[in-house]
Order: sequence, then structure tokens, then C-alpha cells
Amino acid sequence: MLVTKKISPVQQAIAANKKKKVSMDTILEKLMPKLFLVCALVAIFTTFGIVFTLLAETVHFFEKVSIVEFLTSKEWHPTLSDPDYGILPLISGTLLTSLIATIVAVPIGLTSAIYLSEYASDKTRRTIKPILEVLAGVPTIVYGFFALTFVTPILKEIIPTLGIYNALSPGLVIGIMIIPMITSLSEDAMSSVPNSLREGAYGLGSTKLEVSLKVVLPAAMSGVIASFVLGISRAIGETMIVSVAGGANPILSFDPTKAVQTMTAFIAQVSQGDVGYGSIGYYSIYAVGTTLFIFTLVMNVIAHFISKRFKEEV
Repeated sequence: MLVTKKISPVQQAIAANKKKKVSMDTILEKLMPKLFLVCALVAIFTTFGIVFTLLAETVHFFEKVSIVEFLTSKEWHPTLSDPDYGILPLISGTLLTSLIATIVAVPIGLTSAIYLSEYASDKTRRTIKPILEVLAGVPTIVYGFFALTFVTPILKEIIPTLGIYNALSPGLVIGIMIIPMITSLSEDAMSSVPNSLREGAYGLGSTKLEVSLKVVLPAAMSGVIASFVLGISRAIGETMIVSVAGGANPILSFDPTKAVQTMTAFIAQVSQGDVGYGSIGYYSIYAVGTTLFIFTLVMNVIAHFISKRFKEEV
């Protein structure tokens, strides 16, 4: 004779909750991949939308301006009655300030990362790194006025011929601004290097400096180069510092004591409404933006190639 086991109400509730939990887990397992795909597609379509907008408006610009003049002329005055459309002065200003920033930021950022990763104690690292990351969060307009009202007067004491607006002051301050980014990312890359590599080098009699420069740094070179590229791209794309302290003088010169105008500063100036919608001056914004986009794209491709080579060698 079969005996039917009686299930209590508590056991029924537990079984129902388990069934409900399994059902919810199953729904989430099916739903989350679709949600992740939507997020990825939003990022991709946003990128395509930006590129399409830039190219579509840039085509209107080159319908009225020769691309040869745009790439070879040494004068840039698109809003005057007798306009000139040579992008070279804006490129030289951008490269000059970015080069100064790179010279300042890369050595300081890399050595700071080596110190934090290989020499600093845990307490020192936990103290210094958050301070650097807070420095990275300072608004760029503050950096701009810092360059104009503090750095420039100091530089004028050293270089009497330095103008109020110049390329040297914003270049130095941009370098200071991107130091935290290079330091933080490079330190993260070095900290991720396995300790077994360090221990093996120490076992062979290497000093701490040799381990840092000949073992840890090459092993983390991919991440270090990525930090350099991000920092330099930030320098190239900086707007407010060069707008406030660099001036608005588009000249083809690599003299850091003179006022310059970068591509981003020109875009910010014209975007304030000084030119009418649909005019050639308006479309020049997109032509400059496309040039800036190509600059950063080429930099990222080169960085990817270098990082890949280092990964293969390591």
C-alpha cells in the first residue's frame, strides 16, 4: 500500500520560492545579454553618427574651398571679408602646445608611476594616488586661468619677451593636467605585472632599479603606451586652457613665446555665434573638427600597432 507523504505549508512556500528564483535567474540570463548588446550598439551608432555628421558638413565646406588650399595655405582667416582657409597655422599651434605638454607630462608621469608601483609603501601609494586622481578632476577652465594669471607672470620674469598670450604657458599647464592620467594608468599597468617576474629577477641578483626598468617596465609597456596616447590625445583635444591662455592668433610658427590658436580653440571661438548658420565660416568648424578627428585616429592606430609589437616581443 502506497503512503503519500504530506508536505507542510512551510515546505510548499520554500519550494515555490526556489521555483520563482530559478525562473527569475533564467529570465535574467536571457535578458542581460540583450541589454549588453543594446549598450554596445548605442556606443557604435553614436560613433558612426559623429563621423557621419562631421563628414557630411565637411563636404559642404570643400564644395566651396579647395582642399589643396586647405592643406597648403599658411593663412587662416575664414571669417574675414577676404578669407583664407589654410589649416597649417591651427595644426602648428595644436602640435606646439601638445609637444610642450608631452615633454612635461611623459617623464614626470612615468617616473611617478615607477615610484608608486615599485618603491612606495602601501600607505604612501594609498595617500598619493587619490590626490593625483583628484587633481585630474579639476575643471580645465580653472587650469586656464591658472596658466594666465600665475604661470605666465612667472615665465615673463624668466623670458622678458614673452607675451601675455603664448604657447609655452598653456603647454606647461596642459602637461601638468595630464600627469595624473599618465601616472595612474601606467601604475595600474605596472602593478598588474606578476610578482614572479620580479622575484626571478631578484633571484638573479638584479637591483630594484634594474627590475623596475628592465623587467617591470617592458612587461607593462603595452599599458604604459596606452597611457601616453590617452594623455597626448587629451592634450591635443584640450580647449579651455589654450582658449584662455594661448590667445587667438593663427600663425604658422613654432615659437612658444608667441600667441597661437589651436584647432579646438578655433572651434570654441566660432561656436559662440560669431558666424551665421550655413556660411562658409560655419562649415569651417566641421572641416577643422574632421582634421582633429583624423589626428586622434592616426595616433590611436599607431599606438595600437606599437602595443601589439611590444606584446609579441614580451
